Amino acid sequence: MKVRDWCLALAIGTVLSGPVQAEDTLKIGSSVGLTGYAAVIDRAWRDGIAIGAEALNEKGGILGHKIEIITEDNKSQPQDAVVGYRKMISSDQVHMFDSGCVSAGNFAAAAFVMQAKLPMYLCSILPKRDKEQEWAFSFLAPPKFEMESRYRYLKEKTEIRKIGLLYDPTPYALMMKDLGVEIAKEFGLEVVAQETYKADDADMTVQIGRINAAGGGAVVKIGQGGSTVTAAKNIKQLGLEKMLLMSSNDDGSIFKQAGEVLGDRFFFVAPPVQLPQQLKPGPTKDAVDAFLKYWTPKYPDRDPANSARAWDSMMVLAKAAEIAKSIDGQALRDATEKVPSYTGAYASFNFSEDQHVGITENPFLIGKYAGGELVEAQ
Repeated sequence: MKVRDWCLALAIGTVLSGPVQAEDTLKIGSSVGLTGYAAVIDRAWRDGIAIGAEALNEKGGILGHKIEIITEDNKSQPQDAVVGYRKMISSDQVHMFDSGCVSAGNFAAAAFVMQAKLPMYLCSILPKRDKEQEWAFSFLAPPKFEMESRYRYLKEKTEIRKIGLLYDPTPYALMMKDLGVEIAKEFGLEVVAQETYKADDADMTVQIGRINAAGGGAVVKIGQGGSTVTAAKNIKQLGLEKMLLMSSNDDGSIFKQAGEVLGDRFFFVAPPVQLPQQLKPGPTKDAVDAFLKYWTPKYPDRDPANSARAWDSMMVLAKAAEIAKSIDGQALRDATEKVPSYTGAYASFNFSEDQHVGITENPFLIGKYAGGELVEAQ
């Protein structure tokens, strides 16, 4: 049985009528991969929504309701995500979801979450299924922005014109890979190889060797987690002294590890909050400062980027509740479409009836690791 069919069968009989929720607290369910390939980024997501809840609770919660975050570890697997979503709907009686970056898990659960009429705020993006997307709001930048930022840097700052794409099999990565092939010519680039890997692969020398044999001067890697460090090590092990590694947006700890291996041949996509020295006075800096006020005392040595995006999702939720004057799932869904443009700590978000992917303007810079710090690549 396919994962998606199994998920729907598992959910039958428990969510079709929707849960009856206690109204003394606002219960937010969060499916996150605290173990497995997504652990680094999803732990950041968990902690970002937690400090967002803390900040809002200090001000009386949302519409006078104390926020309670209910977290289920999906182990970075879609089957486990479905079990967790089902529990949070039927047993915990959550009002909505604010879930992490395991896109396959969120996708597997989306159909029965929709049937329960609960909105989903997501670190990931869903494939285009209109009925499900009506209830899902993505806080992930469209794949086009990550690809454009890397391609523009290659075009403007390097002599490299032939590249290879190295991607994992998640829905988001596949979407980004297809887009990368489609827009390469706009930047004068040629995709000479497309290679896939699994998130837990301990070696990618075969894939990287094929990219090199095809003439690729840069590996444009699509996917997150420790696999980026593996790719960096493999490039070095193969003695490819001129090959660049262009990484997807990820946690700063991954960037530092890969940068220590490849030095100035490693580049990554980063929002301004990840490169704070680039911030100038204005709404973005104000939003970053408001977030860091809570983040830095708790996690002074951790990268703030993905937690900032999670924080932003909580601030958007608070604004949606103000508009809805309710914490009912349907009301929150409808109101999220009406939230005015919000300048957050990670990016600006613009949701509407026709726009459920909130980041509509490219927030990304290209970063590198130099002098023990993450800095903007000039």
